[in-house]
Amino acid sequence: MGAGDIQGCAGRGGNANCKDASPGTGASAHGPERASQRAGRRPAAARGSGRRSQRKSRGGRGGGGPAAPAGPRRRSCPAPALLPSARPALLPARGLKRERRLSGLFGSAEVRGTARHGTARRSPGLSSALPPVRARPGSAMWHSALLLGAFLLSGPVRGSDGSASTAITCFTRGLDLRKGTEDVLCPANCPLWQFYVFGDGVYASLSSVCGAAIHSGVITNTGGAVRVQTLPGQENYPAVNANGIQSQVLSRWASSFSVTAGTQSTALEAVGRSVSTARPSTGKRPKKTLDKKAGNKDCKADIAFLIDGSYNIGQRRFNLQKNFVGKVAVMLGIGTEGPHVGVVQASEHPKIEFYLKNFTATKEVLFAIKELGFRGGNSNTGKALKYTAQKFFSLENGARKGIPKIIVVFLDGWPSDDLEEAGIVAREFGVNVFIVSVAKPTTEELGMVQDIGFVDKAVCRNNGFFSYQMPTWFGTTKYVKPLVQKLCSHEQMLCSKTCYNSVNIGFLIDGSSSIGESNFRLVLEFVSNVAKAFEISDIGSKVAAVQFTYDQRTEFGFTDFVTKDKVLSAIRGIHYMSGGTATGDAISFTTRNVFGPVKDGPNKNFLIVLTDGQSYDDVRGPAAAAQKAGITVFSVGVAWAPLDDLKDMASEPRESHTFFTREFTGLEQMVPDIIRGICKDFLDSKQ
Repeated sequence: MGAGDIQGCAGRGGNANCKDASPGTGASAHGPERASQRAGRRPAAARGSGRRSQRKSRGGRGGGGPAAPAGPRRRSCPAPALLPSARPALLPARGLKRERRLSGLFGSAEVRGTARHGTARRSPGLSSALPPVRARPGSAMWHSALLLGAFLLSGPVRGSDGSASTAITCFTRGLDLRKGTEDVLCPANCPLWQFYVFGDGVYASLSSVCGAAIHSGVITNTGGAVRVQTLPGQENYPAVNANGIQSQVLSRWASSFSVTAGTQSTALEAVGRSVSTARPSTGKRPKKTLDKKAGNKDCKADIAFLIDGSYNIGQRRFNLQKNFVGKVAVMLGIGTEGPHVGVVQASEHPKIEFYLKNFTATKEVLFAIKELGFRGGNSNTGKALKYTAQKFFSLENGARKGIPKIIVVFLDGWPSDDLEEAGIVAREFGVNVFIVSVAKPTTEELGMVQDIGFVDKAVCRNNGFFSYQMPTWFGTTKYVKPLVQKLCSHEQMLCSKTCYNSVNIGFLIDGSSSIGESNFRLVLEFVSNVAKAFEISDIGSKVAAVQFTYDQRTEFGFTDFVTKDKVLSAIRGIHYMSGGTATGDAISFTTRNVFGPVKDGPNKNFLIVLTDGQSYDDVRGPAAAAQKAGITVFSVGVAWAPLDDLKDMASEPRESHTFFTREFTGLEQMVPDIIRGICKDFLDSKQ
């Protein structure tokens, strides 16, 4: 909200995020080239007959008729200077099917425009009474039609019930939508293997909306209208495979949503389409050109191929492994703005063959892979994985900020050492580990394996996505594309450092007597709802809480609880203190005793101060000291909390870090804004 809204809530000037709540509210083996060629061809007879029938049904190409035929050879008439995109048709919206009454422009007849044919057709009830209506270029009727078509295109897309529909991407999540009920339009041809879905029927709000709609059978992969209904959070979202999408298990999430069929209005078909005077299609599918120097911009990733150079694989299979890695590198689309790759060889001792920064062209990478020599020795894959995670992805070696870090481990047989510790180190460094295993150990060989579950303990997540099995090094071409699709699925890179798994959030909770027991419970509910959104673990995000009056009491520190369930249980168990209000001393106490032990850790630190009144001491100095120590401060005020104090405590920009509500029931509405603010600050710090 703006400044005026804050003044209305707090009676003071300035900007803040104000909530005015009243009580009681709350894969082909032949490669993609051949497949695309097959998909792009049609029989010549079908192409020719289609064009001839279109011309014949419209009286041929010539004749000076004013209506623009929709066939591939239609002519474009010059459009007026003010409307360069319009077509000389009654309703000049190509691809747009709308019905509008045009009686004010064309008499009393109800005329329907269909841009596919570029002509006007009469309502069936008037077919015997009216002749065909055609607007001649240059006439008043023609100009009026152009203006009306431009007006219709510029309006918002709405369903038949009048509600505005929103065009979304394949990966828009439920938590990205703001309304309780919202009509959206999913695009066509979303990649099913990239969807990120939790639950069945009722989905966690971090799920893809379009993925959930396809999973539930509301739409198919051709896209369509979907109505999204926001629901409360729940526990135990199940994993179900349906309609080509495998949803995942989630123990608990703060909010949910359900999907139903959206309003099927012809207006919805306009989403994403535009009027154009470009040359019509010739019937051939245009090829997607790739800037070879820039590379595949849709697959930005820093990838280390950790290849097996042990005696387990031997010289012959080592060469087959190199060929497979080369094919993967080609399909990735390496380039300056695409994926960057390097290679590490695992044997007795790991060796970095080349870094991310050394080559940014596919030909160079292929030559470097071809020149790799076989080292031999034991397959100390765990040692090599740990070394790669710690040493390979530095800025000096070419790693890029904000780009997913990936290690693809190729393993022939089994490792000679332990992979579990190496996997933990990789996750701590924000590296996504994939294991590509070839030729699993036989029953007789299992006795030689230190840990049979080495794959599950080494990968980023034990959900099946990060492990990949090939039976042999022979005939591996068909395995290239599925692996590349996994490596380019940025939404699935759960071990990348994000705002959800890489922050420390401390809550400084006012326990003064002016709050009262019932309102204090609402404060704790607010704290729980914020904490629920983050991935709390020993290597992920952490939460701490301090309650204050004139004194301070650490309810729990960042290292006391390392699971979300235990943190939420500890929040529910906080007892109300009651007393005075000394917010400044409480900030100093929290900075020193709670954030002090983790100040040199990898996570970014945030402090959320909740208070309902005037502090008896200075808050500006302690808040400045906290911010100097690297802590981002959000201030949340309720009831009589002075806006000046809230702004003095908040980090810059103060307007986006200051929140206020008249009633404690309004705290619930602030939760999404607080979470978005934390994520924005986290991303800004990584730029």
